[in-house]
Amino acid sequence: MSVVIYRSMVPSINPIILATRKSPLALAQAVLTQSYFATCLPGIACELLKIVTTGDQRQQWSLTEQGGKGLFTKELETALLEGRAHVAVHSSKDLPTELGPGLALAGFLPRAAVNDVLVYREGIPAEAIKTIATSSPRRKMQLARRFPQAQWSEIRGNVDTRLRKIAEGQADATLLAAAGLERLGIHAWPGVIFEPLKLEESVPAPGQGAVALECRTEDAAWLAALLDAATGLAVHTERALLDLLGGGCHSAVAAYNLGNRLLVFHEKTGFNEYTLAGSTVEARMPQLRQIAVDVTRQH
Repeated sequence: MSVVIYRSMVPSINPIILATRKSPLALAQAVLTQSYFATCLPGIACELLKIVTTGDQRQQWSLTEQGGKGLFTKELETALLEGRAHVAVHSSKDLPTELGPGLALAGFLPRAAVNDVLVYREGIPAEAIKTIATSSPRRKMQLARRFPQAQWSEIRGNVDTRLRKIAEGQADATLLAAAGLERLGIHAWPGVIFEPLKLEESVPAPGQGAVALECRTEDAAWLAALLDAATGLAVHTERALLDLLGGGCHSAVAAYNLGNRLLVFHEKTGFNEYTLAGSTVEARMPQLRQIAVDVTRQH
């Protein structure tokens, strides 16, 4: 990364306060943002404001039944609107496609690995997996093609908690994002096996692998100048399609864009691949609208 912007573009903010959840993965992403800003904005400090969200407090809730919209973001957004923070750091896939008044999605850090990882207990061949724990309808519907006889259950908790539950036998397997494992420095875990999945086998959630930075509307321009344009185009394309399909972070919709390639999974039509034209989201919108119509048609 070789991004340095003129200091005259940046308001006189020092330190920049980053609102973040308290989970280990959220903190790792906040520290990553601190490091990114330290390179872009030498001499300006970044401090963390650690916040517990509703989703963190309600560990017993079923995300499938309760819905996941805003559960992991609302309190961070409140901190922005109240002036207690300048930037909120999110996992992109947790961020609703519609933001509240006064808030803007400034952009994204450079994207990490986007694929899912099948995590299963040692001693069980992958073909013999019978129980899979995931709170993601997207992952469940896609992996059901490979494991049609599997029984499915929900799982909550931090990454290490989920890994421990699989190692202890609470289920044969679960699915995790490769980016989360990478950011936590987890390359192996006692008692489990990691199998990276191909994108065509489990299309990622829109925004998966990207750290999103949200801010007040008046701060969007200078923040956007710092952030990764290629990731921005890809994730905004994915989020635009998600919005057209009426989905959220806990829907069975998957989309991944790289260059002009768009992979889509929808519960009605399964897996499809498209070639996009246009180098902006606005230029792609007519095609995305047609894709949204196509993928919701029953074959």
